Amino acid sequence: MLGEILITVGVVALLYVSWHTWIGDAIVQNQQHSQAQALADEWAGQAEEQPTDPEPGETDPADTPEADAVPVLGAQSHAEVFGIMRVPRFGADWQFRIASGISRPDILDRGEIGHYPDTAMPGAEGNSAYAAHRWTSGAPFDPIDRLVIGDAIVVQTKAGYYTYRFRSLEYVQDTQVEVLLPVPNKTDVAANGKYLTLTSCAPKFNSLERIIAYAVFEEFTPAADGPPASLTEGVTA
Repeated sequence: MLGEILITVGVVALLYVSWHTWIGDAIVQNQQHSQAQALADEWAGQAEEQPTDPEPGETDPADTPEADAVPVLGAQSHAEVFGIMRVPRFGADWQFRIASGISRPDILDRGEIGHYPDTAMPGAEGNSAYAAHRWTSGAPFDPIDRLVIGDAIVVQTKAGYYTYRFRSLEYVQDTQVEVLLPVPNKTDVAANGKYLTLTSCAPKFNSLERIIAYAVFEEFTPAADGPPASLTEGVTA
């Protein structure tokens, strides 16, 4: 009798783990992909509604020195969704919303990618850093260890698309917060470029260490120009 109870408990535990590891993740992933696409469609519609030609007497922004400046979002409220991240290496349908903050209940556990609030916004000088789960809650960063040098990591906001290029991967202790510095791992060094850092747990099923992916900024594509080539080139699966 006791043996049967233990077997039953074991089966229930296995089903529970399986649900969270595969079935639950798949459900949350599909929800997040749909919500991210809906947000992208909304922004695309707004971009199409913007006038492309200046009114008589107005100055065309393209004629000003600021035209080449990369737009940078201001500070965001906690848990506010302000972006979408896409990585072609992870698949054509891989897209997750980005929210301000890295708290678990209202951001990470909802399957969103969290932006470290004290780091740079997309396109700004410094280090734009993000966190997400590798298992459960949609596991956005599950495939992070599959990145290849040169892979595009694209952050979309209402303004447009910020393309970064992956450069390196490393594993660190969870206390090594230097990865979030304006120049990653460089103490007492002022921002001297535009970086992107992805952080998640390692190994996948616990949090003994952190897996860190680093990328550097390549270009900004205005929303009115549509998706950049970086989203369709190279590996998509």
